[in-house]
Amino acid sequence: MADAAPPPGKRKRELDAAGVEAASTEDKESKEAGTGNGTSASVRFPFSGFRVKKVLRESARDKILFLHGKVNEASGDGNGEDAVVILEKTPFQVEQVAQLLMGSPELQLQFSNDIYSTYHMFPPRQLSDIKTTVVYPVTEKHLQKYLRQDLRLVRETGGDHKNITSPHLASQSLSIQWVYNILDKKAEADRIVFENPDPSDGFVLIPDLKWNQQQLDDLYLIAICHRRGIRSLRDLTAEHLPLLRNILREGQEAILQRYQVPADRLRVYLHYLPSYYHLHVHFTALGFEAPGSGVERAHLLAEVIENLEHDPEYYQQRTLTFALRADEPLLQLLQEAQKS
Repeated sequence: MADAAPPPGKRKRELDAAGVEAASTEDKESKEAGTGNGTSASVRFPFSGFRVKKVLRESARDKILFLHGKVNEASGDGNGEDAVVILEKTPFQVEQVAQLLMGSPELQLQFSNDIYSTYHMFPPRQLSDIKTTVVYPVTEKHLQKYLRQDLRLVRETGGDHKNITSPHLASQSLSIQWVYNILDKKAEADRIVFENPDPSDGFVLIPDLKWNQQQLDDLYLIAICHRRGIRSLRDLTAEHLPLLRNILREGQEAILQRYQVPADRLRVYLHYLPSYYHLHVHFTALGFEAPGSGVERAHLLAEVIENLEHDPEYYQQRTLTFALRADEPLLQLLQEAQKS
């Protein structure tokens, strides 16, 4: 097993439903984004121009904005192509902010009343970066994924999963070639924090793209298993216990060694439904309200292990509750099945 210590980088790939509690189904035939690792050098977007067509979603609380735009319109390719750009304000870094306040920052007074005053501050370039995620080219399913939607809770029996959910998702899911690129070291190899290379019971641990690795308050890493063919929580049986135990124990140990965050300050869980169908486990700081960490989607890994120890077919049989968008075809299929 190897333990790497790379500098942080950025990746261009599917955002794991940032800020959304419902997973979406996606198109298998979508084109893959180019592979490659991060760089500190200046780069350009993988398209020319960006004409905003629609604000898909925004959150003042999370300081995030999802934009649908047309690109490459000047290249003569008809009406151009569709792209999604996600803009997110990065968290404060205490040391840099402290240096800013010790200096003479540019300020504009908004109001002053007794001991209270409010200003607009204009920070220097190193404190004003915006994390930018590009999804290009996109299909209509990508656009629906990032569009704000009303959610509905649904309960899925083991039979529902076998007869309805699994066939439906098999026909709708996006390609996960980007996952295989990570596992095969074709992309993001310099970002791997830890790896157990065993092809059956091993995994890679990598920072999630929602974490900029500059502070620990919103620590977020993903463990991606090497074994292919395990799509979700529903596929897990007692056969997979060695893999799950490795992920829990070795993942916690790697995070303690690398970031000095102990196991009792970590939330370690799986999503169901997941946002992509290759088994992966989330490691987040316990105090961080990560997207998808609510009770209707997150399943603690320690409890998953215990459930499988008591019943090897627990997740093939148990009824699971999760949220779906109100316009999601799967919701209608499950609701109709429950009425019959």
